[in-house]
Amino acid sequence: MEAVVFIFSLLDCCALIFLSVYFIITLSDLECDYINARSCCSKLNKWVAPELVGHTLVTVLMLISLHWFIFLLNLPVATWNIYRYIMVPSGNMGVFDPTEIHNRGQLKSHMKEAMIKLGFHLLCFFMYLYSMILALIND
Repeated sequence: MEAVVFIFSLLDCCALIFLSVYFIITLSDLECDYINARSCCSKLNKWVAPELVGHTLVTVLMLISLHWFIFLLNLPVATWNIYRYIMVPSGNMGVFDPTEIHNRGQLKSHMKEAMIKLGFHLLCFFMYLYSMILALIND
């Protein structure tokens, strides 16, 4: 059972790494003016909810399977994703809004957040991989 938890977490983490790289590439395209703000924000907002669900699912799965260290490691990032999703001002297109993305350095902060998430998901990937191998050996 423990191996199944880590296999699912590993696959979910691969999807989250892909999403983080996609966010970085799309934001870089906006920064270099290859795409306009509206198309960039619509592309990114389409993937905010799946990212939220994927990360929250792994966090809850670690809580249910009683892996406390991994749960506590994932909890701040999951909480941040939920907070960011809930606190979207009314009238905005979503977490990424084309009218505000160039104001007050939001583009840089979104880029920094995507880089931090990529590093976090890479760390989690190797942690899940190690835990999966350990669980398979112990079974």
